[in-house]
Amino acid sequence: MRDDKTLNVAIGITGSFGKINEILPMLKNMLLKKYTLKLFATEAIKQHPEYVKEIESILGENTIYSIKEAEPFGPKKFFDCMLIAPCSGNTLSKLANAITDNAVLMAAKSTLRNSRPVILGVSSNDALGLNGANLMKLLVTKNIYFIPFGQDNPEEKPNSLVADFSKTEDTMRYALMNKQIQPIIIVNKKRDDLA
Repeated sequence: MRDDKTLNVAIGITGSFGKINEILPMLKNMLLKKYTLKLFATEAIKQHPEYVKEIESILGENTIYSIKEAEPFGPKKFFDCMLIAPCSGNTLSKLANAITDNAVLMAAKSTLRNSRPVILGVSSNDALGLNGANLMKLLVTKNIYFIPFGQDNPEEKPNSLVADFSKTEDTMRYALMNKQIQPIIIVNKKRDDLA
């Protein structure tokens, strides 16, 4: 990413619980690179305290859950970028419609206000359903970038999209250069007929 300084990254975690384990190695790798990470989470994450405990032990500090705690980071222009991963369909729709009702969305709003990139790692069972309009709206929104995504189970969940979290840091690198990594829509290689 940037060679002249370590990155300050806001990390937003939302309620797509099944994918949280996939971001833990990514966070560890960022810390090895001396990035400064600050964790913001939606209240839904409190339903799974085991995830919160593990992430806080990795980062060495507490999670921010309230809008009041998140708000001061904006005026300070503290973050170089924000990563929301996993980004649930609920968060996707709120962000697309300028709703700021939790700490993750407040941090995202502050990052965008400062003309800095927000990177989304979508994980939603409805991204190709009613939420599709919100996905498309964000795809053309300035300073919002997507980790490449694809259908994770098109036979049983045809409206579901999930990011390839292994491409997170590459996506961040491109976003910091104001570019969307390509291809953005990927084919899920796990399907037997594509092996």
